[in-house]
Amino acid sequence: MPKKEFILSKEDLEYLLDACKPIPYIIVGHYVPTNPQENANRAWQKMGKKYGFIWDTARPCGKGDNVVLAEPTEAI
Repeated sequence: MPKKEFILSKEDLEYLLDACKPIPYIIVGHYVPTNPQENANRAWQKMGKKYGFIWDTARPCGKGDNVVLAEPTEAI
């Protein structure tokens, strides 16, 4: 399926960038929070649903931080 450009809003871009940041924590009761990769994957899944693309196909396309190239979830 051909890829298509998707333009993320400023708020969505900030959400994605925040999801990638490491979170300091202290282990209490053997509970370890999710790591930055898991958080980023979850954020991309949310963006994929919102904008209509397959989340793990999104790649930068060189037109700005908020523009990604990805496979749409439905045929164009």
